[in-house]
Amino acid sequence: MLKSETSLIAWIRQQRTLDPAAVPIPPGDDMAGLNLAGQGLVLVTTDIRLDGVHFRTDSASPRQIGYKAVAVSLSDAAAMASQPRGVVVAVALPRDWSMEQARELTQGLLDAADAYDCPLVGGDVTSWGQPLAINATLISTESGIAAVRRNGAKSGDAIMVTGELGGSLASGRHLTFPPRVREARAIAAAANLHAMIDISDGLSTDLGNICDESGVGASVYADRLPLTATAKTSADPLAAALNDGEDFELCFTCSPEDAERLLRDPPVAVRLTWIGAVTAGCERFLAFPDGRREPLVPRGFEHFR
Repeated sequence: MLKSETSLIAWIRQQRTLDPAAVPIPPGDDMAGLNLAGQGLVLVTTDIRLDGVHFRTDSASPRQIGYKAVAVSLSDAAAMASQPRGVVVAVALPRDWSMEQARELTQGLLDAADAYDCPLVGGDVTSWGQPLAINATLISTESGIAAVRRNGAKSGDAIMVTGELGGSLASGRHLTFPPRVREARAIAAAANLHAMIDISDGLSTDLGNICDESGVGASVYADRLPLTATAKTSADPLAAALNDGEDFELCFTCSPEDAERLLRDPPVAVRLTWIGAVTAGCERFLAFPDGRREPLVPRGFEHFR
């Protein structure tokens, strides 16, 4: 059983020394203080993760769960090409959890936060008679690169993705994925990105969100989707790439000229793939090499059914 919230905060402080110039109010007060003077637009995202929905405590370790909780919010920052600045985390721990489990969970939070220079600056801890729930709220800034939104896709744009898609849940990658924070900023610095989103609910759904916000359609080249090894061995590789979700790769649109330049001289080590084109109107479809077209139906994760 946990001894006290104060003892956990003291343990967190022992793990990391925060720069007082950047974080004048560290964990321990009612609110964290971040010095963002001169940083311009401040962006905030928040994500709740639930046992049985986003992870399972009977198969994922507390450290993996903690990592994912912060990494998901970091992926949101990546989706806008922003620079993470700090994260606060609220945790509702099952009453039967030990201090060791709480520390392991917190170590996972720190793993993700440290890897992306996004200090864990505070939060809240409570316990209850229900499964684990954990919420991360992250602050980021533009820092010289204008935030990329979902609503700027234009007819004729190339549709591109980072990495490979599909099979994240089956392979366990949904617990270990690297948020594309640095890649997003490097790509946005090298090209004029018109729209971008992270692929959390599945490409079919998340590309649909760009289309909805931008008032456009899309043609996705079925034979060009980059598949993970797990997706390739699944019963339906194409469906896995389109609908599995939890990939946390980036989908973005830009001019064909910028797309060609990114492929010719990539600013990042991660794989970049041109997977389709933005079209006028609102139709979204899959295009096959033999000329067939099928509707691209959003079959990724839906929060409300």
